[in-house]
Amino acid sequence: MRRGGGITHLVELVSATKPELHNIAKVVIWGSHKTLDLLEDQTWLIKITPQELNLGSIYRLYWQKFKLSRAAIAEGCNLLFVPGGSCWSNFRPIVTMSRNMLPFQLIEIRRYGLSWISVRLLLLRLIQTKSFRRADGLIFLTKFAKGHIQKITGKLSGFSEVIPHGLNLRFHMEPKEQYDISKYSLDKPFQLLYVSIVDQYKHQWCVVEAVSQLRNKGYPVLLNIVGPAYPPALKRLRRTINKLDQNNDWVNYHGDIPYEDLHNIYQESHLGIFASSCENMPNILLETMAAGLPIACSNIEPMPEVLGNNGLYFDPEQPSEIFNTLESLINNPELRLEKANASFLEVQKYSWSICANETFSFLNKVATDYKKSLCAE
Repeated sequence: MRRGGGITHLVELVSATKPELHNIAKVVIWGSHKTLDLLEDQTWLIKITPQELNLGSIYRLYWQKFKLSRAAIAEGCNLLFVPGGSCWSNFRPIVTMSRNMLPFQLIEIRRYGLSWISVRLLLLRLIQTKSFRRADGLIFLTKFAKGHIQKITGKLSGFSEVIPHGLNLRFHMEPKEQYDISKYSLDKPFQLLYVSIVDQYKHQWCVVEAVSQLRNKGYPVLLNIVGPAYPPALKRLRRTINKLDQNNDWVNYHGDIPYEDLHNIYQESHLGIFASSCENMPNILLETMAAGLPIACSNIEPMPEVLGNNGLYFDPEQPSEIFNTLESLINNPELRLEKANASFLEVQKYSWSICANETFSFLNKVATDYKKSLCAE
């Protein structure tokens, strides 16, 4: 784990877990200095940085393939957990995690055309399929991910379980009072927020087109887009903005905002948008729900699994549908409040302490079963 949601998961897991409740006396984490420095010190935690893990991907893969197994044996480990999804070690038992849906959806890979990204995703599909098949345990983040990926991998030899990620409490904000759109103006606009990486499957340009239609009908709305960017997708987004908002009046692209500061922009917003067509576990959707915002959301799974009946849905590639959904929410403050309250209640079940408890319980289950199978032999 080196960046993004994988790091967030690792940091929160270490912070929230009590491994002794699961008969686990020691946890060893191998990682780069940069990764391990983010983890809280714990009495049960040992942090180790082999030189190779501070270097490039070839060195990291070499270390995992040829040295990790021996390192785990030397530390007296009874189980190896590889949350990144790709297992190169021959240590047993091993548990991994499915956290990236892109390699398993060819329609999404095609959006990248003939590119290194496409090649990389196809290689990941092969590597992770093999890893999932040989793992003694596999954690999925949603029911949708489990069903979809198992159609590709076929029957798995090990245990599997759905354990969703949690959510940091600083994103929890009580839903605001909702006002009629007449209370807003061009000087004090109704603020729409879309947080996510700008990428081919996130469809920010479609959202811009939809908001342009709202502006053309006289709605005093402003769109804030937040997130890092894949350059070709950012180019497409900027082209759309330059065409439809030539004076930079109503679209603000903020770029990447540090995770520690994200809750502030949620607090300033009136309605959340999530227009992705490919997710494993949409953490940003959870954040938007927890922030007490009414939500206009992609109708592609697993978004409906997570949001349920607590938002309004659209086809993320159809600006007209996005427009209709946004207009329905904007014109109905009672509906906005109803959906915001409902999604805020729904998101309460996503907790890092629950995630940590279920994760270590699952690891214990796999390790215990493996030990029994060796004794039986």
